[in-house]
Amino acid sequence: MTDAYIFDALRTPRGKGKASVGALAEVSPIELAAGTLRSLAGRNEFAREKIDDVILGCVDPVMDQGADIGRSAAIAAGYGDDVPGLQINRFCASGLEAVSLAAARVKADDADLIAAGGVEMMSRIGMGGSGMPVLTDPAMAYPHCMIPQGVSADLIATRNGYSRDDVDAYAVESQKRAAKAWDEGRFARGIAPVKDENGVVILEKDEMVRGDADMQSLGGLTPAFEALAGMAGFDSVATQKYPDVEALRYVHHAGNSSQIVDGAAIVLVGSKEAGADHNLTPRARIISMASIGSEPTIMLTGPADACRKALSKAKMDFNDIDLWELNEAFASVVMHFMDETGVAHDKMNVNGGAIAMGHPLGATGAMILGTLVDELERADKNTGVATLCAASGQAIAMVVERV
Repeated sequence: MTDAYIFDALRTPRGKGKASVGALAEVSPIELAAGTLRSLAGRNEFAREKIDDVILGCVDPVMDQGADIGRSAAIAAGYGDDVPGLQINRFCASGLEAVSLAAARVKADDADLIAAGGVEMMSRIGMGGSGMPVLTDPAMAYPHCMIPQGVSADLIATRNGYSRDDVDAYAVESQKRAAKAWDEGRFARGIAPVKDENGVVILEKDEMVRGDADMQSLGGLTPAFEALAGMAGFDSVATQKYPDVEALRYVHHAGNSSQIVDGAAIVLVGSKEAGADHNLTPRARIISMASIGSEPTIMLTGPADACRKALSKAKMDFNDIDLWELNEAFASVVMHFMDETGVAHDKMNVNGGAIAMGHPLGATGAMILGTLVDELERADKNTGVATLCAASGQAIAMVVERV
């Protein structure tokens, strides 16, 4: 079987996901993805028309980002009429799933060079904009005990005994790490500044980072999911599914949950032979990947099992990994993962995560993979894992080795 390599990875800065204030809100989703594809081609020597496919994750593929945004972005980026495009959706895991699909095709000798990643413009299409029958259709929601992700995060915190101070402390550290990473230029290699049609830079740095965040500022924020849970009865659903929980403790809010943002990311994946043909230097080898389903009420605990599966395929264990990137959907998600697996915090999200920088749903998986490869090189480390939980009880993991 052919090995799959990562030759490059680029992402846009994350912009606030609000139409009235977000710096990227004026950019169409197609152009945001296309601009990243152009930046990828601009700093590498491959011929755009030689790309075998453009695969983009997008969680709410409707309206401005509807239909097959992978094909639309490939055309807009000037990749040529012969380059196909594909849009996929595995909720928050979509961006990494796109890279996983690209790697699988390379490994199977079905493709030589693929641009894979994701895009999400949350300032234009709000979360759930394409519909969420898993929650809104009683025939689906009731028998399967479906609840919103925020309530699931509070369920995890309750079952694990995490206090409001615990999750807030994690969030403060994420902000400080992200601010330090930006100050030290750790993201510089992986950022493709977003420009308007006149070439003027619109955004070159993540908008949401607050390095001055502290326990006092977070302490004034109101829990985000308590009213929703009580009004819709989701709290009763959670305790029915998990009778060991007497009552939910609501500890998550806007400051310790992933931020709503716009963004796009692209990872260039191919065979070693394709790299040689296009003068591309491999940066990392994709060793293994795994996607799993997990219990859909608590929903967000799957990354540990996804990592176990991917590591088992690689004949490795948790102790063999130097760096971890786990999407910070909510503080309790990462805290639970570290408690369950024994992964130390000094190896986890060392440059902060989505609590500080944001979570553009379909793009985040590709973003954290790029961050992981950059950090392996910067820190002179060898192995890393990127992993995400996803809605309705799913998770993905990818194991990579620095070249």
